Amino acid sequence: MHIPRTKRVFINLPMLLRVLGWLLMIEAAFMLVPTLTCAIYQEPDIKAFLITTAITLATGIGMTFGIRTYNTSMGKREGFLLTSLVWVVFSFFGMIPYILCSNPLTITDAFFETMSGFTTTGATVYLNVEELSHGINMWRCLTQWLGGMGIILFTLAVLPMLNSSGGIQMFNAEVTGITHEKLRPRISQTAKGLWGVYGMLSLILCVLLWIGPLNFFDSICHAFSTMSTGGFSTRNNSIAYWDSNYVKIITTIFMFLGGVNFSLLYKICHGEGLKSLFRNDTFRAYLKIVSLTFVAFVIAIVANGQAHTVADVTIDPLFQIITTITSTGLTASNFESWGPFVLALLFLLMFFGACAGSTSGGAKIDRILYLLKNTSNELYRSIHPNAIRSVRINSMIMSPETVNRVIAFLCIYVIIVAAGGIMLTAFGLPIVDSFFSVFSCVSNVGLGTGVTGYSGYGFEVLPDIAKWVLSVFMLIGRLELFTVLILFTPAFWSK
Repeated sequence: MHIPRTKRVFINLPMLLRVLGWLLMIEAAFMLVPTLTCAIYQEPDIKAFLITTAITLATGIGMTFGIRTYNTSMGKREGFLLTSLVWVVFSFFGMIPYILCSNPLTITDAFFETMSGFTTTGATVYLNVEELSHGINMWRCLTQWLGGMGIILFTLAVLPMLNSSGGIQMFNAEVTGITHEKLRPRISQTAKGLWGVYGMLSLILCVLLWIGPLNFFDSICHAFSTMSTGGFSTRNNSIAYWDSNYVKIITTIFMFLGGVNFSLLYKICHGEGLKSLFRNDTFRAYLKIVSLTFVAFVIAIVANGQAHTVADVTIDPLFQIITTITSTGLTASNFESWGPFVLALLFLLMFFGACAGSTSGGAKIDRILYLLKNTSNELYRSIHPNAIRSVRINSMIMSPETVNRVIAFLCIYVIIVAAGGIMLTAFGLPIVDSFFSVFSCVSNVGLGTGVTGYSGYGFEVLPDIAKWVLSVFMLIGRLELFTVLILFTPAFWSK
């Protein structure tokens, strides 16, 4: 495909497709991991991964080298469009092994499972993951690890050419948070730094789990799904399978770290010390929320007669709090037996999420702080109308435009959950299950209740149309609303 030098292009589609081709080749490279896993365990699913790798690689090569353009620049529009497209395209190619494997899924279920993986939601249609091959389980967890820090961010780290071709737009469109800090002069260096911290923590977690009761394969898979705050497991009972306080403690610590802004973790790794962490308003709020909720959980567990051992009022509630607020969704106990008050608090934690710039989902604590401080200012101005007060975060004054954007985000967030819940009730789901499922997917938590909950049948029982709707909500939640919703506005497509 040729684009004349003199022709003005509204959206640089050829360049966008070429970059997408590079991304598909990267996905094909990662598919070699489950392929090798199948080879090691001598599983027939190796054929499914070989076919998928070949299709993905051939498509990527064709798009990268078969399309030529003289204009290599990409602006904001291309950045937003590419960021949204790559998650959908990755899911379409990533679902092929689920369709071709020895325990095949339908196209709908395969896409749902893949989107749930890449967006680190953790909702699954599999009723028995232990019957799956090692290769399929490895691919499930690997998709979460890739999506945790971000597909685009990984590409920025390995393809320096994007530094001068819309890299900053793609970085801002994918990385979670309100504002984004460049840790290094070039965006590719920032991406490498963040992925370096992410990879190092994943490796440490894998070793610690391997020292415990997990074998090497389970350690790798759970390191992927824990550090990415994704929640897929190789066992039907998730972490509860090992009935080990050691495993719960280790995963709780690393889920907590996964909920911290990785820019702060990067600075700590480069010698700034823990003081910068505790000076951060969001991190302190993160600690306070976890501590207060822990106290409330313990009271509820005791009141419901579920306190049988010391772990029941220490490790288990803390584990469930961290797995929920970080949107991980791993389970170690039947939390539904702790009473409706606990479920209400979990619902609140799903909304809060952890810190911006982390791998967690939810609205993020940063935005809650903006909202609370702005509300406090508005109440003060109700009494003192001439007073001038600003929203301060980390001793910095936030611009009114940033505050307005946060408030708009939170309003749209609630509207999307309400609209999604109503849509699912139209498909025949109970009203509580409908709203909880939508909220769970938008928040990228993956927990269910009722028919999709701990004692139910999981997301597999949902009608196909509901799974497609929830897949869209997973993507909207992972890319924090605006990156996806902006594509549906006339302003985005107008010259």
